[in-house]
Amino acid sequence: MTQLILLSGWGCDARIWRPLAPYWPDDLDIKAPDWPGYAGRLPLADPTSLNELADAMADDLPADTVWVGWSLGGLLAGALLEHLPTPRALVLLGIGARFVHPQGVSDTALADFRRALERSPTAAREHFLRWQLGGEPDPRNAHRTLRQLLDTSLPASTATLEAGLEHLACLDNHSRLNAAPCPVYRLAGTRDPLLAPEVLAQADQRLDDAGHCPMLSQPQHLATRLANIAAQHSSDAERAEPTS
Repeated sequence: MTQLILLSGWGCDARIWRPLAPYWPDDLDIKAPDWPGYAGRLPLADPTSLNELADAMADDLPADTVWVGWSLGGLLAGALLEHLPTPRALVLLGIGARFVHPQGVSDTALADFRRALERSPTAAREHFLRWQLGGEPDPRNAHRTLRQLLDTSLPASTATLEAGLEHLACLDNHSRLNAAPCPVYRLAGTRDPLLAPEVLAQADQRLDDAGHCPMLSQPQHLATRLANIAAQHSSDAERAEPTS
């Protein structure tokens, strides 16, 4: 059975993936581990350290799986290709090789947001959640769904959230992805407000009528796309025809 590992983005824990649950095929094993520091999981001593992150996530990201990283989760998963055994495939959802882009979220905009987080972490996180929902076909309904999944309290310590913004500001996976040891797929909503047009054009697959959070607006379509990718990377034993 193919295992799909779902990795959430900044400010959201693994509950963000629950809308996909009714649409997974029976032959997929779905895991959604939280990052260190989220949902009661112990934070890293140095939340910015990729070495510490790799050690903490080693059991959650085995090689014989397909990794799916959404937003910051995709950025971190791409960086961890250098630190962990190679997965069957990596899926980047709503993220390119970098987060910041002059025609998307600029360095200046992210710096302003980092200052807002310092002033009021709860208000800044709420602003970010609404910001990333701006491209969904019904942002208000998407926000209601999000609120049903996640509570209003911070999902991680301020230090963990600040480290995540540091990664969004500084991580650049261009060289890692150009020399990736496994197939890499890029998925994006056609209305993603956080992606520059250039990055959106580079996506291998695009989800119509979806923004940055297709798990909220298009859960069935997203689950189908991810399941199809996973099926392409099932083991030889799983693909073999049964013999009599």
